Amino acid sequence: MIVILDFGSQYTQLICRRVREFGVRAEILPYDSNPRLFPRATAGFILSGSPASLDKKSPPLPDKKIFSFGVPVLGICYGMQVMAKFLGGSVGKGGKREYGETKLKILRGSVLFSSLPGGIKVWMSHYDRVTEIPPGFEVSARTKNIPAAAMEDRKRKFYALQFHPEVAHTEYGNRIFSNFLFK
Repeated sequence: MIVILDFGSQYTQLICRRVREFGVRAEILPYDSNPRLFPRATAGFILSGSPASLDKKSPPLPDKKIFSFGVPVLGICYGMQVMAKFLGGSVGKGGKREYGETKLKILRGSVLFSSLPGGIKVWMSHYDRVTEIPPGFEVSARTKNIPAAAMEDRKRKFYALQFHPEVAHTEYGNRIFSNFLFK
């Protein structure tokens, strides 16, 4: 069972569909759900994107306990920013808004990008970005405008993407989900 925490992304249902296409049960819950109410069979979390910004007065935030369940966590877009902020990194405004296709350069032998070419097309939709990755993480991909377009902490199985692997515009999006779900 993968729990998808919904921060109001237009793509949350698509994330759920992608997970279910692999035969994995998935459930969408509000971002502020009480962790005591998560299904016992929770094997991982996905934090969705959001139109919100962490620099607002009261941004949508999950219970920090999700990072202590000992299961893999994937942050997508805003979910990456939440992960960075909660785990000791920094988030700030990007130099410009990014919306649309861009080229991702994969930097290292990462779990999420296993068996992928060194450069792929991805779909961006954001203004904020991670400006400093948290301790224990490594940058695993970048773009022309974003030095940390993906990051991961392999030891804790925490992964984060500034782009949207759930949309058809991202090359190898299904492979990225498969690598998260089964590696």
